[in-house]
Amino acid sequence: MSEQQPTLLPYADPAFVADPFPLYRQLREDGPVRRVVVAGGLDAWLVTRYEDGLAALSDSRLSSDVRDASDSRILRQLPETERDSMLSNMLRSDPPDHTRLRRLVSKAFTARRVAEMRPRIQAVTDGLLDAIVPAGHADLVADFALPLPVTVISELLGVPVDERRDFQHWTDQMLRRGVEPPDPAVVNEAWQHMRAYLTGLIHAKRSHPGDDLLSGLVAARDAQQRLSEDELIAMVFLLLVAGYITTVNLIGTGIATLLAHPDQLDLLRCDPELLPGAVEEFLRYDGPVSPGIARFAREDVEIAGVAVPRGATVLIGSAVADRDPQRFPDPDRLDITRKDNAHLAFGHGIHYCLGAPLARLEGQIAIGTVLRRLPGLALAADPDGIRRRPGGLRGPESLPVTFTPGG
Repeated sequence: MSEQQPTLLPYADPAFVADPFPLYRQLREDGPVRRVVVAGGLDAWLVTRYEDGLAALSDSRLSSDVRDASDSRILRQLPETERDSMLSNMLRSDPPDHTRLRRLVSKAFTARRVAEMRPRIQAVTDGLLDAIVPAGHADLVADFALPLPVTVISELLGVPVDERRDFQHWTDQMLRRGVEPPDPAVVNEAWQHMRAYLTGLIHAKRSHPGDDLLSGLVAARDAQQRLSEDELIAMVFLLLVAGYITTVNLIGTGIATLLAHPDQLDLLRCDPELLPGAVEEFLRYDGPVSPGIARFAREDVEIAGVAVPRGATVLIGSAVADRDPQRFPDPDRLDITRKDNAHLAFGHGIHYCLGAPLARLEGQIAIGTVLRRLPGLALAADPDGIRRRPGGLRGPESLPVTFTPGG
């Protein structure tokens, strides 16, 4: 086939950030694998269709380790002296390391263990809303969608209350991706602060272990040597960050999407039993990762008949594929009663999101409780004025709302 000309994903364009799906639709119609240019001028191969994306997520020829990428710009975004320690986590590793690392934490995120957390998640949710209800207005991101998952994952890991704002700030500095990639100097400074903090937290857990996941990981590191020190720090960092960022986006986007679709909002208010399916539809319709999940070709590969060279960055376009009409009828319509909603928002295969059961539960509790406790809920701004985060982590930066105040 002829050489493809890459399509720029225009993160500098507010219209694209607000609604990237028309361009995604065009790319999907143009072909199953399309060359695109993402932030910082990085050339990538975007897998646009559902079945091809599903297969690619289980393809062992596509690595999760960015050190397999031929474009050095990816690694240059990370400080050279810290690359190994920053990448020593299960998100950026392949078997056998991935298998070993995931096994250490998987028991904490089983459906049964997560279900046991329901009372505590509900209590945190109610506590946050108790502070909001009397006012009649709020920013449901800053006041609710953000602190809820931060509190839950911090308690699971054993992070003290008064230290949570610091790791949020450093995380924002490391992961803020807009039109340009992160400044390596800023990333390095934030990582050094984060590493020093996590080292101190780990030392505290060694001295005074508790009934939390971090204490268990420290014990696994010290007693059985199943983790190197770098792996332990990278694991805790990953769990903290992944444990709240995408869930913030799920909750914020879910509420914003309902407010933009009053028929679906009314349907859910009338039948709260639809809530689990509604959360799945929010994840399909406008998921927290966009355009998709990065992999790196270990060798020359063919994806859906398209030759992709060794070292290429492959973006498995979950946000694009989840609106594939060959898989989802009428895919651009929000339908909280949709059946067979096997979206790719949490990935697939060995890297399927470990925290998916927790994110689902938090989303269901958060959105359901907001609808129950905030009557008359409405956007306090023009829906087109809601700012979305540019780049790979998609969700509203703020969500100003009004509602009927209560006691």
